[in-house]
Amino acid sequence: MLVPPKVTDRAYARLAEIGAASQGKALRVAVEGGGCSGFQYDISLDEPDEEDLVLENAGQKVIVDSVSLPFLADAVIDFTEELIGARFVIENPNATSSCGCGTSFSI
Repeated sequence: MLVPPKVTDRAYARLAEIGAASQGKALRVAVEGGGCSGFQYDISLDEPDEEDLVLENAGQKVIVDSVSLPFLADAVIDFTEELIGARFVIENPNATSSCGCGTSFSI
């Protein structure tokens, strides 16, 4: 059985700050082929589809499609603010390596 990804309170708080739910949007986290390590994360605001896994807290939603879900099992979706900028990040225990940009990984 797949363990769904976890979403931190910081990530939900950031979604609330940008007003995602009030626009009918959720944070979509997907995995696509490509990037410098074989797979890459695609993070965007999107409307949930019927087949999406929906993770929800205080009205804020994070959605993952069924194809991406196995790649994100037991991952942590977070939001970080650093000198280089603020962004959503994914800590993925399934990734055997990743590149410096943080959006590309291999399994």
